[in-house]
Amino acid sequence: MARVYNFSAGPAVLPEEVLKEAAAEMLDYKGTGMSVMEMSHRSKAYQEIIDEAEADLRDLMNIPDNYKVLFLQGGASQQFAMIPMNLMKNGVADYIVTGQWAKKAYQEAQKYGKANAVASSADKTFSYIPDCSDLPISEDADYVYICENNTIYGTKFHTLPNTKGKILVSDVSSCFLSEPVDVTKYGMIYGGVQKNIGPAGVVIAIIREDLIREDVLPGTPTMLQYKIHADNGSMYNTPPCYGIYICGKVFKWLKKMGGLEAMKAHNEKKAKILYDFLDESKLFKGTVRKEDRSLMNVPFVTGSEELDAEFVKAAKAAGFENLKGHRTVGGMRASIYNAMPIEGVEKLVEFMKAFEASHT
Repeated sequence: MARVYNFSAGPAVLPEEVLKEAAAEMLDYKGTGMSVMEMSHRSKAYQEIIDEAEADLRDLMNIPDNYKVLFLQGGASQQFAMIPMNLMKNGVADYIVTGQWAKKAYQEAQKYGKANAVASSADKTFSYIPDCSDLPISEDADYVYICENNTIYGTKFHTLPNTKGKILVSDVSSCFLSEPVDVTKYGMIYGGVQKNIGPAGVVIAIIREDLIREDVLPGTPTMLQYKIHADNGSMYNTPPCYGIYICGKVFKWLKKMGGLEAMKAHNEKKAKILYDFLDESKLFKGTVRKEDRSLMNVPFVTGSEELDAEFVKAAKAAGFENLKGHRTVGGMRASIYNAMPIEGVEKLVEFMKAFEASHT
């Protein structure tokens, strides 16, 4: 069977050549006579895999030497607790709530200290990014937290908030490696890899060294301390070995594609095809304020739940998978991550035009 155009929000489409490489190495990785899936994480062969993955990621993102790169487990959701446990020294943090994941992080932080919602876009179903140029940042805030790209609602911070000197912590799960980023603007930048980089089960956290300290909140489990993972090179326990191996292959693919500048150009071109159609369409419309649109996740509706459902069903039959919107918002959503080829978006727009012609 031919591969479908997979518009899933995550786990999501991966580069075909990466999957083919992994398939070729499935039974015998570089003459070891075994799969990476079977390999001891303490072996020389595996140490090379994780070291090379980190080196390539540092290269792609220009990560300064005073930042640690950690390969962790537990999904971005586990970070919602780990962040306050490790970073809440004064017991205060400010959260900008722009979607479901930022809201969950904010709610989780309330268990560990005083979490303040200093801005929110809940009033308009998270369809925009609030003005963050002059927020009521708490004087004693340990950090300011954002979810930079909102997978469900299709919004993106195109300008980082003014944190008034406080460190910025950002969840970049759904825009990771989609464009260049200045790591020095963040105290911590992290994300689950299952949207743009690899298989579910790996979280990459990039944390400034001075924030990785022993004075965590009392009762913080050993496994949830950044210092433990940093001191042990992400090898305190068995890491998600196979997932990290695939991430490493994706980093190499990104470098081969020209790096993050090239990916940004590729992603802007792809997103423009879809947004331009939505802006002209008489049937479909985008749900996000134009200046806050994501390049990765594009939600849209027809205005009729019945017609939305009919479109998703027809699209699936035509080979366009996972276009149904998140259950909390309905409608449709096309996630067009790095590995989605331009032709996938072009063919989707062709299909949408045909659907519109037969329904208007």
